Amino acid sequence: MPQEPRSESDTPPAPADALTQQEAAARVMLAGRDLGAAAVLFHSAVAARMGLTAIEEKALDLILRHGPLTAGELAGHTGLVPSSVTALIDRLARKGFVSRSPDPDDARRVRIAAVPERLAGFGVLFADFVSRIEALNARFSPSELALIAEYLAQAAEAQKAAAAALAAQP
Repeated sequence: MPQEPRSESDTPPAPADALTQQEAAARVMLAGRDLGAAAVLFHSAVAARMGLTAIEEKALDLILRHGPLTAGELAGHTGLVPSSVTALIDRLARKGFVSRSPDPDDARRVRIAAVPERLAGFGVLFADFVSRIEALNARFSPSELALIAEYLAQAAEAQKAAAAALAAQP
């Protein structure tokens, strides 16, 4: 029987101190791709369980973290065009996940807030993942976690900038 070709995952990784900058960067890029794919698949599964699309679930997360938000502020956080954000908010409101209220600072604007009662179902869906991440975090020192957090934040900013550049192209 012919032997299957070996994949990169079959080869034991070289010790970190034996890597060149290029090799280490390549590992980070591959791990980032794996993380990105896993995140999209996980959030798609969570969204589907809650009757949402993945973009609706992530928009709701942004509203929770930064809100209440105006449609323009949500557009800024997502990079979506205003008409898409309006349709997104309309869908979330129809599904009961957000409510609209007048902006106390400007009567012409409306603020979008999450509806706490509708968010209860998310906790059980995230419990296993959060538990796994907490166990992973326990393996690293506070200084290592700070470095990881800094890297992830800067990588997220790089990805947001790249998304904005794509959206700006005709």
